[in-house]
Formats: sequence, structure tokens, C-alpha cells
Amino acid sequence: MSLEVIDVSGLATIQDSGRKGWRRFGVPASGPMDLFAFSAANALAGNPLDFAVVEIGLGEIAFRVLQDCVIAVAGAGYNLAIYLWEFPLWSSFFVRGGWTIRFHKIDDGMWAYLAIAGGVQTQPVLGSRSTYLRGAFGGLEGRQLQVGDRIPTGRPLYALDGLAARTLPIEARPPYSDHPVIDIVMGPQTKYFSNESIQTFLASDYSVRLTSDRMGYRLEGPPLTQRGKTELISEGMTFGAIQVPASGQPIVMMADCPTTGGYPKIAAVTSADLPLLAQCVPNKPRISFQETTIAKAQKKYRMLMSKLKSSIVEAD
Repeated sequence: MSLEVIDVSGLATIQDSGRKGWRRFGVPASGPMDLFAFSAANALAGNPLDFAVVEIGLGEIAFRVLQDCVIAVAGAGYNLAIYLWEFPLWSSFFVRGGWTIRFHKIDDGMWAYLAIAGGVQTQPVLGSRSTYLRGAFGGLEGRQLQVGDRIPTGRPLYALDGLAARTLPIEARPPYSDHPVIDIVMGPQTKYFSNESIQTFLASDYSVRLTSDRMGYRLEGPPLTQRGKTELISEGMTFGAIQVPASGQPIVMMADCPTTGGYPKIAAVTSADLPLLAQCVPNKPRISFQETTIAKAQKKYRMLMSKLKSSIVEAD
């Protein structure tokens, strides 16, 4: 074991790349809200990109390190302090046993990821270590982290002195912003919306409501008018799908989204731009959407992920 939680005021859970192969049984995938930052933290720590990490959001947390280790931190919305010093995110660090690690919440951004060389090694449930809070399984006893928790970790795959002091340059990260322009692929139920509503959706600014959570981001902006019937026979749902209930206010499905839903889906957020949306602070940023094609969305995602490992450099 390498980490002990000594203070926590927010939502901190164990997440890996998600629970795959169980959606047909109604089990959400879970996993990270910001897949890129999650993957970057693992890459910086010398882990496979799907290893479990600590996801931190909506508050602050502090750890005591129980043995020498290398950690890596990526994401947005936090300042990082290790022992007596402050450090930037998107880097890896050697930490002595007995030192403290503290995450302080700041205004911009929502989620940070703490990876440790060797990965978090809690007991897998249905093939994944991801925490699903509503189902109370995965992670550490199916719950968020609490003071006194000790987080089990594995053996590093590489020597620690070769993993510390590395960073991912800003040009290799997603363009996080307080006014992001989010790429979407239209459909599959655009026929349920008037042309005016579709144009309103593409031309307007939205914000994330305070009632949002890991299951879905509820947006607030100009309502979208539907044609006739507002509910469908329930069908498959995925991370990034944008449902529109009778209120006309869109809801973007996030990491813990249900596996099925019956509201019309006007569009889906592309994988490359989901991190930009995930890091939007409720009631603060202005979010706008622009249509793209599946081919362009796939190319953008491949380019983003291909730069990840190739862009890691030794910190100055």
C-alpha cells in the first residue's frame, strides 16, 4: 500500500478505463469523466493506459504517502502540493514515504487524476476496478474515498528514477477552455426536432447546471422544441449522447450514464471533445456546439491519442 487518505471534502473514487461487456445486462461502463487526462496520468506514471487511478472532483483531498513512489497528475481545476512545494499538473513526481500530497480546488476545471506507478490494485468487480456509486460496487467497497482509507497499489513496471520528472506539453493536451466549442455528430433522432430547433442548438450557448453529476450533464440554454411524441421505446445509450426531454433542455450522458433511454437524441459529443465538456464548471462556462462528420471525429481522436505517449518529455 502506498497512499492513505488523510482529508477529503469532495468526490474521490477509484476509476479505470471502464467496465466493458456488461452494458447488455444494464450495467453502466463507469470509468473516467475525462478519458484523456486519465490516460495521460497513467502514461506519465509508466502504466498501461487502462490502469486504475484516483479520480478527484467537486472538492479537495489529501494523502499521506506510505512508501517511496512515483505519482503522476493530470486534469484541470486543481493546484497540487507535495510536501512543502507546489507543482503543476500534467507531470510525474518522485515522492518520499511520509510526505503528503494535497489537491486544492480552483475555479477552472472539474476533474483531476492521480496515477501511481504500478496502478491502484483494488479488487475487480465484473472485470473492472471502476467505482459505480449508484450500484455500490467496484473501486474501494463501491463508495467514494473516506479519511483513513488505504489505497492498495501494484509494483511499478519500470525503475522509479526513470519515471519521475516527466511532463506532457500543453500543445499535446486538449484545448480546455471556459468557452469550449464542442464537436458533435448529429442524430440519430433529428427528425423529432424542427429545423428551427436544430439551428437554435447549433447557434446558442449553453451552461452546465448544478444538478449535473457523473451520470449526466444537464445543460441550460434556449429550449429545443420537439415534433409530436417526446418519448421513444427505450434504446441503447452511450457516453456523449445528447438526450432532449420534454423540458427542451439537453442532457449529455456522461461516464455513469444508463445503458438505455427513451428521450430523443439530437446528437452525440465526439470522443475527442468529451474531455472539454467534462471539465466545464457548472453555471460558469458558455458551451457551444458545432457539427462535424464521423470521419473527421475519428481522425481528430486518433491524432489526439497518438500524441500522448510520443509527446511526453523530461521536465526542465
